[in-house]
Amino acid sequence: MEYLVRFVQMHESFRKAELEAMADLYRIKMEFLHYNQYSPHCIIRLPDEDAARKMTGRSILSKGIYELWGSGSTYVELHQDVERRTSSLWHLYESSSFKFEIQAYQAKRSLAEQDALIQTFRYTGFEGPIQLKDPEQTFCIFEECEWGVKEPTRVYLGRLVVGSSRPILDTYTLKKRKYLSTTSMDSELALVTANLTQAAPGKLFYDPFAGTGSFPIACAHFGAVSMGSDIDGRAVRGKNGVNIMTNFQQYNLVDKYLDSFIADLTHIPLRTARILDGIICDPPYGVREGLKVLGSKDGGKKEIHWVDGKAAHLQSHYIPPKKPYSFEAMLGDILEFAAMYLVDAGRLSLWMPTANDEEVELEIPMHPCLEIVSICVQAFNKWSRRLLTYRRLRDEDVKDAQPARQAKREEGITANDLNSFRKRYFEGFKEPPQRPLKEA
Repeated sequence: MEYLVRFVQMHESFRKAELEAMADLYRIKMEFLHYNQYSPHCIIRLPDEDAARKMTGRSILSKGIYELWGSGSTYVELHQDVERRTSSLWHLYESSSFKFEIQAYQAKRSLAEQDALIQTFRYTGFEGPIQLKDPEQTFCIFEECEWGVKEPTRVYLGRLVVGSSRPILDTYTLKKRKYLSTTSMDSELALVTANLTQAAPGKLFYDPFAGTGSFPIACAHFGAVSMGSDIDGRAVRGKNGVNIMTNFQQYNLVDKYLDSFIADLTHIPLRTARILDGIICDPPYGVREGLKVLGSKDGGKKEIHWVDGKAAHLQSHYIPPKKPYSFEAMLGDILEFAAMYLVDAGRLSLWMPTANDEEVELEIPMHPCLEIVSICVQAFNKWSRRLLTYRRLRDEDVKDAQPARQAKREEGITANDLNSFRKRYFEGFKEPPQRPLKEA
């Protein structure tokens, strides 16, 4: 059966990847018949209506999915297609309460024009009561127009199957969240990331850069048990009795929260075992301050420092020493960690920045045990950030048995030496100078 997905017209490069992730999660065979990232309308083929409900019911970047009743470049073509496709279905809905809607993309219709268009579908023979609130059936006319041109270039008619999970954004908005920081991930993108990583009941998810818990909360919303860690103990402990647990209590998700602990990715106190179904993270970009990991700069051990007869490192206010950390090394460590801890087909979703500048374009990190599933881009002005999603391969499917190439750990002393993106950020992402033309 053919269905129309009505997307929101934002985060365009994420929308198709989200549908594909949901289809893979529920093992649904899906075929894209028409997709254009500049259009809010997508046509797909699915086995049945139940598959459509499962897939789109938890989507964040769509508004709903509709059984496709017809399409055409004009209303004449649309009516012909509706009759051809659905005349055998009309009797199923002839006594149901119903309503018609019109959604025009890049155009606007007056109420009189809308009513006139709706009346052209009287031949369907619906005799049930018109009910604007909670009808049994909702039919929608979709118009797609060029900017500034009133007549549509494409029109569709669809019967609503199910809406999406987009209304939950009001519940999870950061404006209402009790525990926040300046780096808390936007709730919409956190939920989308959780979808791409396939958070679901019966799964265990982990965020090694948890901060105030945006990703663990998003994963818990979709039923996964989640946990996190952060190198900054202040973020984990919270302040004045408000912490990550406060957010889980706010959303009634405490039963999905395992715990959080203080650690960095190179010093994880977890038993080495492939136990995680998903790893989801937005690592620090090292812009405000250079990246660091636990450890002394000279690599040597330090003598125990005592305060009031107690070892300083055992006290709650202790801040451990840190040393500089390369951004490229951090990306490599994340992939290595994922290869060690993810179950077969487990997913890693990783955000990373890049400049819209060939001179500092960061390569997509790769690992022999992980395959890239999707690459989504959120563009800003002169820089972007990419959401990379990987799938853990079965050991027998790993072609290169050699360990991943290790990134160089230290090539300088300053934060800029260790992070080309940070250096370029403060230089203003200037375009590389043009070479002068050689004289003839």
